[in-house]
Amino acid sequence: MLKKRIFLLFISFLILGTVKGFSGGPANEIPSTDTDQNFTLFAFYDLRDRESFLQITNTVDLPARIHFQIFDAGNLCNENNFFDDYTGNDTHVYNMRDILTNDGNDSGVVLPEGSYGIVAITTVDPFDDNSLDDGSIVGNFRVLDDLGYEYRTNMIGILSQEQDVATTGLYNFNFNQESGVILSDIVGTFITIDSNDEWNASNVINSFAVLDVDIINNNEVLLSCRDVIFACVKPNDPIVDDLFAETDMNTRFEGVNGASVASFEYGINNTIPNSKGGELLCPGNTIGEGVVRLRLQGIAAPDNEGFSGEAFPLFIGLNNGNGRGSMDSFTSTFLTNSGF
Repeated sequence: MLKKRIFLLFISFLILGTVKGFSGGPANEIPSTDTDQNFTLFAFYDLRDRESFLQITNTVDLPARIHFQIFDAGNLCNENNFFDDYTGNDTHVYNMRDILTNDGNDSGVVLPEGSYGIVAITTVDPFDDNSLDDGSIVGNFRVLDDLGYEYRTNMIGILSQEQDVATTGLYNFNFNQESGVILSDIVGTFITIDSNDEWNASNVINSFAVLDVDIINNNEVLLSCRDVIFACVKPNDPIVDDLFAETDMNTRFEGVNGASVASFEYGINNTIPNSKGGELLCPGNTIGEGVVRLRLQGIAAPDNEGFSGEAFPLFIGLNNGNGRGSMDSFTSTFLTNSGF
């Protein structure tokens, strides 16, 4: 049994922007973002018969250093990382199949064939002497499939700070089969924040979020699907059995009817499945137009010293498999001053 702190239902969210496409977005308040701490961007990448490109811009006149962390969901969430320096108002594009630094040198990171997962990009001052400013970075990403479609959206942005915002823990997105939409990619994972406000993968495969899934059709009829685990794992990873044990009805995950699947990626249903044959949020369902409702049931994180919070980045992608695709982004943070 994994040793965890279990946080339930009353969660603090920090949401910094959603890009609209085929899908919808969260209905949560946006808190103040005043901070003197580090800033992190999240992106999704995929090299399974796909190409992925990330663009980062330092928007201020001062130099900045970033820590580039790549979490490979297909390989037990293995972390690859490097540092990169930016001058003021500088922009660089990273090809995830051949990652070069801003000055054109080899980053030292070579991802395995078929790698896919989450990228976290954090501004840092590695020398603690203000020789490089924290900066203010923005970014976007593109995932191009060999079938012809592409996903692209702004990266998720998060400020590391202590903030309490009460919300319902609810996220909705709409979907339909207009313009030939036939495939979906719902990807997300859970990443902990260490005492240095860096995004830490050392225990990421033991951290997860449990969400209840419902689909509502155009007649406003709700169909209850199942509880699913979002984690940085593949469904057949050995750790999955431990995650299931944590969500048994006798644990502190109140209202969870025993999650039956744990994955980094999902499709919607049998009508709009995952583009890579992954698990479905609502198997057996054939509704081609409606709303998916994801309700947070609880989260689990390692009970370690130096822990200061977590983030749950989620990307919603729909495509027609022939040149058109759209991806939304959503995230939430769970901070130590939330009262748990």
